[in-house]
Order: sequence, then C-alpha cells, then structure tokens
Amino acid sequence: MSFKKIGVIGGGTMGQGIAEMLSRKGLDVLLVEKTKEKLHNAFDMIEMSLDKQLEKWAITNTEKKLILAKIHKVDELADLSDCDMVIETITEDLDAKKEIFRELDTVCGPNIILASNTSTLSLTELAGETSRPERVIGLHFIHPVSKIDLVEVIRGLKTSENTFTSTKDFVEETLAKKSVMVYESPGFVTTRLICTLINEALHTLQEGVASAEDIDASMRIGYDFKYGPLEMCDRFGLDSVAAALDRMFREYGDIKYRPAVLLKKMVRAGHLGVKTGEGFFRYDKDGDRL
Repeated sequence: MSFKKIGVIGGGTMGQGIAEMLSRKGLDVLLVEKTKEKLHNAFDMIEMSLDKQLEKWAITNTEKKLILAKIHKVDELADLSDCDMVIETITEDLDAKKEIFRELDTVCGPNIILASNTSTLSLTELAGETSRPERVIGLHFIHPVSKIDLVEVIRGLKTSENTFTSTKDFVEETLAKKSVMVYESPGFVTTRLICTLINEALHTLQEGVASAEDIDASMRIGYDFKYGPLEMCDRFGLDSVAAALDRMFREYGDIKYRPAVLLKKMVRAGHLGVKTGEGFFRYDKDGDRL
C-alpha cells in the first residue's frame, strides 16, 4: 500500500512533532484541530521548531519552506476522506477518542487505516466504535518524534494482518524508523516500563534518599540515559505521567503503578514540567534546563 497523504488529528506537542516528521519525509499532511485558533497555533509552533533548527544550521531555509508547504491546515474531519492513513493524537481521553473514531468511520473510505497515538488506551475499544475494526491500529510515537527512531505498532483484538503489515512497512520504509509489534495491553511496552521507573524515582525523592539532581545523575551517568527519570517526567508532562500511571493502576491493580503522592502534589500545584517552565527542574521557553 502506498502512503502519500496522512491526516493528523490534534495539534498538541505530539501532533506537531508527528506532522513535522511526516512532512519532512515528503508526505502531504492534513492537520486538524478543534478550533482555528488552536490550528494556527499548532502551525506556528511547528514553524518555531523549524526556526530553532535553522538557527543551529540543522536545516536550510529552503528545507524549512518545503516542510511547511507539505502541512495543510484543514477545518473538518471530513477533509480527511481521501487520506491514505489518519493518525489521531488528541489527549488521552477515552470518550473523546471514541467520538473521533465514530466520526472517522463515517467520513473515511473503507481502505483508510485509522491509527491512534495513544500510549495507554485500548485499541480494541476504540476499534469497536467503527464498522471496520480490522483497519484500526495503534501507532505510538515517542517524544521527541523527530529524534526517537522507535514506534510501537499496537494490534487490537481485530486488527488484520494486512493492516499490521502495511503499517509496519510504512513505519520502517517510509519513515525509516524501527517498529516493535505490541499486542494490546495497558501501557504497551514503553509507557509501562518508563512510567514504572519514573514512579520509583519519585518515591526515592519523596523518601529523601537523594536529591532530584543526584537521582537523575545516577541514571544519566551510571546507566547512560540521555535524561534522568525526573527530567523525563518533566519532558513528558507530569499530568500525562500521572494519567498514565492512574490508568495502569486501575487496569492492573498492582501497587507499583499507583502514582507517588509527590507527583499528585506537583500536578495540583500546576508544576507540569517543560510546558509550564517548572517541574522537578526549571526550563526556559525553548525547553532547555535553566
């Protein structure tokens, strides 16, 4: 199956990253948001990301223009009707995602693959909202999308072999990323493992065993992590980590997934990490540590 035009629903951090990465690969991207204001803001953030790369000589001005020219702002889900694949990247809200998939089922042709970037939710449940569950699959990209060459390809209960094979080929051949096949399970592989590590780091900090700086240095230097677990938490968003842990705790019933009290306190205080400029560490407007 040939993929040339991809719909991206949601212009948040992940949606921006996925749209930029797809357009960089020469694909036409149709980006949709709830409102025109959010849509324009998402496009502006993508342009800002490219400008930062331009300043570092990572891309040329011509490359920037070519990438932006491949991203098309559209107002309605119905505008995605002739895409080859649609990737949903909205917030981790099951009911909201279900509503999206119900509408996609009515406006998209029978051969379009419907994918979700969910990190914890059930693909089988989302697929159940459509008349073609065999065409629904999970594509879990990891932030930052342009720098992480791994994608979890998640099979729901009724995902067909053809849908899986076509999606795997798309990830590996078109996007030049490594894919791992995952059967549906709360948190899949990456979220399940990294959130457990982050939660244990939070308990270690909460118990006064070591400072945030030393906990992160232990994993960053001692085990060659790019970021320590607490900075990872800041970059993922403390609210997103808390939501993922909450869902896995409900699904598995295992106490290791119960969010640390410190995490909940930080979220209540509005210290959500990079997106608010403060979490376990402080950050500037470009997301760099202060």
